[in-house]
Amino acid sequence: MSLTYNTANSSDEKGVICQMFNVFIDGQEGTTGLKIHERLIARKDIKILEIPSQDRKNTEIKKKFYDQADIVLLCLPDDAAREAVAMIDNSRTKIIDSSTAFRTAGDWTYGIPELNPEQRSKIKQSKRVTNPGCHATGFIMALYPLIRQGIVPLDYPVAAYSLTGYSGGGKKLIGVYEGNVDKDEFNGPRHYALSLKHKHLPEMQKITGLKYPPMFLPIVGNFYQGMVVSIPLETRLLPKKIAASDVWEILAEYYGTENFVRVIPLEADAFLDNGFLSPTECNQTNRIDIFVFGNEKQVLLASRLDNLGKGASGAAVQNMNIMLGVEESVGLDA
Repeated sequence: MSLTYNTANSSDEKGVICQMFNVFIDGQEGTTGLKIHERLIARKDIKILEIPSQDRKNTEIKKKFYDQADIVLLCLPDDAAREAVAMIDNSRTKIIDSSTAFRTAGDWTYGIPELNPEQRSKIKQSKRVTNPGCHATGFIMALYPLIRQGIVPLDYPVAAYSLTGYSGGGKKLIGVYEGNVDKDEFNGPRHYALSLKHKHLPEMQKITGLKYPPMFLPIVGNFYQGMVVSIPLETRLLPKKIAASDVWEILAEYYGTENFVRVIPLEADAFLDNGFLSPTECNQTNRIDIFVFGNEKQVLLASRLDNLGKGASGAAVQNMNIMLGVEESVGLDA
């Protein structure tokens, strides 16, 4: 098998000449890989390199695809991702990895462009970007601005819980749920990772800078996709007297210019369903909604996002656009 590097240009719907990029999705048959493929398939500036199914485990052939790609999106288990990265030894190919393998690695860039004013530039200049976890995205984007501005101290005993659709567990968990639709035990939400050692905890702690791992409890519900990550705060434990309205103002200003972030008004009734906060309202988008509830004594932060969107494939495409110098929102719905 031989591959030819694609240097051709293409025209968009307005007839404007645009550069064509070669993109290889390794793990395209998985949940995240399929969603990335769906987001890229119609783009005029992207040529998806398709490896024959019989060659997916042939390292010699796969390396040729790696080397011919402008950017490789890895949608593989941790060990396979490490093996893939070791095979990409040229200085040109850029990588976005969606596993947990490199999320706390010092030589990889963490892929939340909205994290701080410097992050987009870091992503654009990087050749190795690690896509954040879905739980971690909701947790970090709600809490990080408050830590950065000294509202929440680094030694605060942070707790969080996250309700997510079962697609977050990949094909195996999808099969479990969709194969047991009539069993009562699958109808209600189910707590998991009860060892308190969830795989997203290391990045949640590192990126926020917390001195101690947060007490984190994930919960899977009997719905396909969508999630809400919630963080309660006791204002009496904070160094400054602050109320829910103050927290809202900080977050609204911090994310005020961000296309994919909505800080929901304090009077949030219009964004709720008769007082209920649905985890599915951001589905099929790359948007994250951040809510602030509470009063002068207690504050509840709640991040709503699509675990397959801003929590996975949407974030990967957003990071890819930045790395390739393409308009960040191309192929993404806010």
